[in-house]
Amino acid sequence: MSSEPIERRVSYLGDRLRGRRCQICGKEYFEIKDYCGNCGRKSFGKMVDMDLFYEKGKLEVCTFVNEPTNKFTKLGSYIYGIVSFHNGKIRVPGRLTDRIMKDNGETDFSALEGRYVVPRFRRRHSVDRRDVIPTISLAFTFADEYYPHQEYTVVKPNKEYDVPGIVGYGVYTSKFRIREGNIERSVPYIDEDAITAAVEAGKLALIHSGVDSSLVGKIYVGSESNPYAVKPIASKVAQVLKLGEEDEDMQGVDAVDAEFACKAATSMFKDAASLVNYPKSNIQYAMVIGTDNSQAAPRDCPGGELDLFVGFGGCAYIFGKHDVIAEIEGWYSCTSDTPDFWRRDGEPYPMHGGRFTGDPAYFKHIRKAAKKMIERLNLQVGDINYFVAHQPNVQFPVKIAKELGFKEEQYLPSLQVAKFGNTYSGSSPVGLAAVLDIAKPDERILIVSYGSGAGSDAYLLITTSQILDKRQRQKLTVKYQAENSFLEYVDYTTYRRLKLGM
Repeated sequence: MSSEPIERRVSYLGDRLRGRRCQICGKEYFEIKDYCGNCGRKSFGKMVDMDLFYEKGKLEVCTFVNEPTNKFTKLGSYIYGIVSFHNGKIRVPGRLTDRIMKDNGETDFSALEGRYVVPRFRRRHSVDRRDVIPTISLAFTFADEYYPHQEYTVVKPNKEYDVPGIVGYGVYTSKFRIREGNIERSVPYIDEDAITAAVEAGKLALIHSGVDSSLVGKIYVGSESNPYAVKPIASKVAQVLKLGEEDEDMQGVDAVDAEFACKAATSMFKDAASLVNYPKSNIQYAMVIGTDNSQAAPRDCPGGELDLFVGFGGCAYIFGKHDVIAEIEGWYSCTSDTPDFWRRDGEPYPMHGGRFTGDPAYFKHIRKAAKKMIERLNLQVGDINYFVAHQPNVQFPVKIAKELGFKEEQYLPSLQVAKFGNTYSGSSPVGLAAVLDIAKPDERILIVSYGSGAGSDAYLLITTSQILDKRQRQKLTVKYQAENSFLEYVDYTTYRRLKLGM
């Protein structure tokens, strides 16, 4: 087992893919060097930081690891190679991820070498449950497949709004799916979890918003599948994404985890909006992420009925008052002690309240929150263009939408559970993202989340003209991920193996 100091040093460099460049001769190093090997003493003070996290590299050479040992056995066979950046100025070792090897090493490496790849943030190898989870960005996927390369360009704010709202968002799900009947569900690769999905979603939100990551002064990460009982997800996400001003190996950002079942993220929307709207907070932007490797017991075990619907993924939103794409018109929350779904401390899988999850839980809370939100703003159902509800299955959101008086054209665009499954904390946020992907300016969106335990958050949003301006930066739309030609379907046995991870 590696020592904790070694793990910190490796993650500090590898999680972000950072290095140094000599300003005198231009030589680059994949390590934090204080001087250049070419220029010697005169290069002290002339070494500048270099960041490869958002860049595109080239796979120069690779090999097949057929029988990995020790910590890498759970990966199975995999491809390992050398990736170059900046026309070969710097080379790093890395693993090709998201490839379930089936050919026993009979891979045509010549067809892989020379192709462009993109860094992915993943688990590095498997460890004992008592250990810190090792992560790294020295895992790569091809830039012309499911995860296209997207440049991150910081854009100077153009317009300040009177009220806060969403300035950018990002959705991340795996390319792996399991299909059963008319329902598909996203499946994490073996090196993915709630943390890796949160980083990828946050990365996409920064790209879409054009916000300088150093200006994000607060991050909330909502999840009910944190791999740690005591240790936040948000601290890792903040460091990898370089949120807030960087000071040596720390970030000047407040990072907080949130938990309220499937509304852990939406609970923080109002907090994020309030912070950026309060001048004395000195916080220009706040990020909220809902991320889950949704848990479910095997189908032959108690609680196994959930295994028919659970998915995997993350959804991130950035709130601010500059270049807003959707203003927040209002919100309303309601709560009651209704134990329809729970997981006791130390238990690996949640339990389900059966028929008590319907009328006394899901429907009651969403009905109340939606009606109160509409009444408080003196609106009618016809004044709202889109309705987004929490999606634990296909039937519930359709039933409540019809009960409230919404028509298919108002609620069907947000209904994504049949493509990704129930992504828990990311469920209603993913539905909202699907609507924002297609919404026009000056359209109203009502989103109502639900979290077991129980409670709902209702938000009314109205889009602005800038939703069209930023849309060109969004390659990984919800539709793109739902209908991608590179989707890979797995059987139930493989699904359960991937779900358990490393």
